[in-house]
Amino acid sequence: MHMADALLSPAVGAAMWLASAGGLAYSARRVRELGEDRLVPLMGVLGAFVFAAQMINFAIPGTGSSGHLGGGLLLAALLGPHAALIVIASVLTVQALFFADGGLLALGANIFNLGVLPCFVAYPLVYRSIVGVGASRRRITIGAVVAALVGLQLGALGVVLQTVGSGISSLPLSSFLLLMLPVHVPIGLVEGFATAAILLFIQRAQPDLVATASGASPAGGSMKPLLASLAIAATVTAGAVSWFASKAPDGLEWSIEQVAATAERPAPATGVHAFLGRLQERMSFLPDDQLPGRSAAAHEPAEPAWPQVDAGTSIAGLVGGTVTLLLVGLIAALLRRQRR
Repeated sequence: MHMADALLSPAVGAAMWLASAGGLAYSARRVRELGEDRLVPLMGVLGAFVFAAQMINFAIPGTGSSGHLGGGLLLAALLGPHAALIVIASVLTVQALFFADGGLLALGANIFNLGVLPCFVAYPLVYRSIVGVGASRRRITIGAVVAALVGLQLGALGVVLQTVGSGISSLPLSSFLLLMLPVHVPIGLVEGFATAAILLFIQRAQPDLVATASGASPAGGSMKPLLASLAIAATVTAGAVSWFASKAPDGLEWSIEQVAATAERPAPATGVHAFLGRLQERMSFLPDDQLPGRSAAAHEPAEPAWPQVDAGTSIAGLVGGTVTLLLVGLIAALLRRQRR
């Protein structure tokens, strides 16, 4: 559900940048005030894991489309909404700057749809309301599935309203809406069950972390085994599981293709779009999760093999996860320094 710049006008893009920047400023202040230094390593490792997980597109049967995990709800359930927004924003920023995944003008909208909505709407109003203080396995599962569905539907609705409100893509509101919302239902279900499975695993390994669902502060205890497990999972996912990702267009691309007969919407060749497009092209050293000078589309056979074993994809995933971990660590260090 990463939006491209071609879908947004400069006015709408700037408005979404301001909205997301406001959410990030508030989150940074709250993280600084709470001073949970113990969560800093977990923020970095979870950022790397979410980056890797977003590389895995899974096919949606009967549609010809695919989807991937958003990760905002998972982060909020483990870190709280404020730290979670900082982490998911870091993931999306790394993707946009260095991998050309999502536009720079659209980065504010992507942070809002994939970060602000799940962290500050789906998590507190749905997940915490269902899970409550008990945090039983059944309630965690139900809460994760329902909250993921709500978050994905809100994000899909946001994409439609932001695109149609921009008025530069000629996509009709009703048709676009009737495709985007239904196709994100199975994506939300998969994200919900995947989130629940991860939370239940962590509940066994580090029960105090899942207690953040009730608003409690994490207790003490070493997180080294959990951090090691998540780091290994991120490495394996980025380095090998990414080969099994579906090559079908994601839910947003598929919806656009159904409405406009093509998934590619040309961006304006002048003005803000052209400037940001050139800037992104210069900064993206691993575009499309490929090594420099190698286009994924140009090198794929007519019938691509599955799994598609590709060193470029593995390197891109490992580099992206590492850069995300370092970026989150740098932000956390700056916030800690300001507090002191």
